[in-house]
Order: sequence, then C-alpha cells, then structure tokens
Amino acid sequence: STVQGPCGSITTVLCTMVVSSGAVIKVVGGKEDVVVARAKRHRWYLGGLASAGAAFFTHPLDLLKVHLQTQQEVKRRLLGMAVTVVRENGVIALYNGLTASLCRQLSYSTTRFGVYEILKGKLVDSADGNLPFYQKILVGSAGGFCGVLVGSPFDVVNIRMQNDMKLPSSQRRNYRHVLDGLRRVAMDEGLFSLWRGASLNIVRGILMTLGQIAFYEQVKQTLLSTGHFKDNIITHFSSSLVAGVIATALTQPVDVLKTRMMSSKPGEFRSVLHCLYYTSRTGVFGFYKGFVPALVRLGPHTIITFIILEQLRRVFPPN
Repeated sequence: STVQGPCGSITTVLCTMVVSSGAVIKVVGGKEDVVVARAKRHRWYLGGLASAGAAFFTHPLDLLKVHLQTQQEVKRRLLGMAVTVVRENGVIALYNGLTASLCRQLSYSTTRFGVYEILKGKLVDSADGNLPFYQKILVGSAGGFCGVLVGSPFDVVNIRMQNDMKLPSSQRRNYRHVLDGLRRVAMDEGLFSLWRGASLNIVRGILMTLGQIAFYEQVKQTLLSTGHFKDNIITHFSSSLVAGVIATALTQPVDVLKTRMMSSKPGEFRSVLHCLYYTSRTGVFGFYKGFVPALVRLGPHTIITFIILEQLRRVFPPN
C-alpha cells in the first residue's frame, strides 16, 4: 500500500526523484518498481591518453601534411615528399616535433574530450547516456573551443619543428625540444605569439571536435540502434572511419590557413584575410593542399584514437 505524506504519496515522490535523475520506472504486476539505471560518466581524461597514443603512430603523416600545405606551388605529392624528407634528413626526420605533438594531444585533446564528457554528463537525462544530436553539436563546440585555448602554444611549436627542415640552414629555428620552442617563441616574438593563428585554430578545433567526437557518437548510436551491430571493435572501427572522413572534409580549408599562419615568420602575413588572399591566388584547390595526406593521417588517427579509447573505457569503467 502507498504511504501518504505531506508532499503526497511516498511512491509518487520517490518516482519523481529517480526519474529526474535518469532512472527508469518499470511496472510489474500493477505496481511500480524503481529500476536504478543512471547514465554513468566516462572518465574525462581518457580521450587525451588515446589521442596521444594515436599521434605516436600517425606523426610521420602529420609531418608530411605540414610540408605539403606550406608549398606555394605544388612541386611534390605525398610519396615524393616522403622520399625527399628521408633522403635529405634520414628516417628519424619523420618524427621531428614528436614531443610537441604528444604535448599538444595531452593538452588539446584531453581538454576537448574532458569538456565534452563533463558537459554531456550535466545534460544527459536518459539511462542510455545519449544526447540529441543538436546537443552533441553544442557540447562538441564548447570542447573544441576550450581545447584550442589550452593546446595552441604546443601546436605552434609542433608545426614549426615539423617545417624546420624545409627551410635554408640560415633560417631554421632549431628548437631542441618543445619546452625550448615555447621559451624562445615567448622571448623572441612575445608571449601572445604562442597563440598566432588562434582565430583559425579555434574554428578548426570546433569543426574537428564536431567531426570526430560528435559524429562518432552519433554514427555509433545509429549503428547500434539498427540491431545489426553490437558494441564491439567492428562498430568502433566503422563509426570512427566515418567520423574521420567528415572531420577531414570540414577542417581542411581552415587547416591550410592555420598551418601557414603558424609557420610564418613575423610580418609575413598581416592578418588572416591576408593569408586567405595569398592562398586564394593558387585557386580553390589551394585550400585543399595536402588533402590526401590529411585524410590518410586523420582517418587512421581517428580510428586508432577511438579504438584505444573504447578499450580504456573497458579497463577504467565509468563512474
């Protein structure tokens, strides 16, 4: 029987409380049973660890992408650029800037995944832990914005270390490691130079987070809802493959401009619009320089990131 109280029946009050917290009410034999099934939160820091692990494998492709994007005239394609780098500087040169790349992932990706998971945990109100797609877009935008603010200094140093070998010996910066690069940029060009091209980087970071995280979750949710897929590595691979293609298509034009702004010497470009005009002189396809290596790099990076992430989530279950 239901016990009456000053706020109504105990059953009514209890049901209202658990429903608002994401629980499920199940009717059994005409009586309401409370089945606690709150959506649990994933650990916010796992995304950064997964991205850093993926970066180790895909860094050579990232380096080649930077070299291709900083060409004003298309002189070499992906394989040609790879042969040139190895012939002139050795195989180890393909990992120039690796320390900066890892620091970037541990800062930028940890922040964007972390913000996404935290905000998602605040907004989700269903037991399955899924957000409507428009909320994924909003949460992903916030995550991308915050990630860029934290990771942009490492991105500047990373791009410069990758591009250094292309410059004449007299113009090379020769950063010894990422911390040396951060110190020298701040001392020689001013502290705010570490956020050079940040406006473009913010747009790219938002689009990247939408393409990778929001679309990954949406595609995975769609596949699981068909009943033909299970929560396994096949679904993770398929979802991340689609997310990688979408992320590359969204970010490539912005990525070209961002790379040029960050690798430029002081005074080379007066503004983003100047860089935009300079790049447009090569035609529309100038904004898609390095698209193939970008896709070849970002596709595997996205796939490896989410496969590692899903495995980490199994080892470290949600709170």
